[in-house]
Amino acid sequence: MLGRFETRGDIGIIFVDHPPVNAISVGVREAIIHGLSQGEGNAAVKAVVIACEGRTFMAGADITEFGGAPKSPTFPDMFEALERFSKPLIAAIHGTAFGGGFEIALACDYRVATPTAQVGLPEVKLGILPGAGGTQRLPRLVGVESALNIIASGDPLRAPAALKLGAVDKIIEGDLIEDATAFARGKAGSGLRRIAEMKIDSASVPPGFFDAARRRLAKERRNLNAPQRIVDAVEEAVNLPFAEGLRRERALIGQCFANPQAPALQHVFFAERQVSRIPGLAADVKPRPVKSTAVIGAGTMGGGIAMNFANAGIPVTVLEVEKEGLDRGLGVELRRFRLEGAPDERAGRAAYGADQADAFV
Repeated sequence: MLGRFETRGDIGIIFVDHPPVNAISVGVREAIIHGLSQGEGNAAVKAVVIACEGRTFMAGADITEFGGAPKSPTFPDMFEALERFSKPLIAAIHGTAFGGGFEIALACDYRVATPTAQVGLPEVKLGILPGAGGTQRLPRLVGVESALNIIASGDPLRAPAALKLGAVDKIIEGDLIEDATAFARGKAGSGLRRIAEMKIDSASVPPGFFDAARRRLAKERRNLNAPQRIVDAVEEAVNLPFAEGLRRERALIGQCFANPQAPALQHVFFAERQVSRIPGLAADVKPRPVKSTAVIGAGTMGGGIAMNFANAGIPVTVLEVEKEGLDRGLGVELRRFRLEGAPDERAGRAAYGADQADAFV
């Protein structure tokens, strides 16, 4: 098991410990189910906090398990245990609660978070949808329109914005575990607040809302399968009881996995992370600081590269064989610099080191 259960007075705490990002592997699922069993069986425990060791909350499912046979306990097994738990559950979030991590938090009664924490459901970027109740719970908590925007974009939501929407119940400014334990103690004995039992007022959804969402996403995410299936799933949250909505969500995520876009986008996900790992490079090797740069050529590519260095605050020298080409390239990039926020051309030229432009010829 990748975690432990401990008590602090009348509050139990399930600590997940699966470095580096507490991905929800089979060992994590075992730890959560075991912790819930410990909390259920201890009459002295009045509420339970789910928290994580290390630098982050659960940052998502262990996607190395994608495509293989489900490992027991499965995600449905874990969420059934969360729903069945008879005492208040509080998720204590720091770092990121993404994907399945946020879905675990949504299966709790309350969510508290540090000011810098982020939550989100980024599955759409992997060609799938949140398949552990995210499309069914989030609309019940924050409203249909907000939930659809969050799920279809896949973008993270910072804790203050999540608090404003109601996705988070409290921002913890002090010690997360200590204050989450105090928060849980205040909720002990107050009954359960499971999102699964909340109702969506279908009358609150404007006529034609979902058809309009499909048309909008068809333009914004041309030819992509997952965004359309997300609209289907959120629509089912409005029209169906929770348990039936979950079954439809699982069917829809199955359609996503069967579509070739899903493995393609997941390949890209792994590839982007692999390119940053240089074979044979020792872990203690540190990059040398970049204090200044030079770019040869002020054409489209050279000017763009120079612009990136300037935006990063790194002095850059641009070299050209003729002053006319230098002036033309700098003119294009300086105009772009002003559009992106430089107060005037002098500031832009200063960022390039261009007050002595002749030196660049």
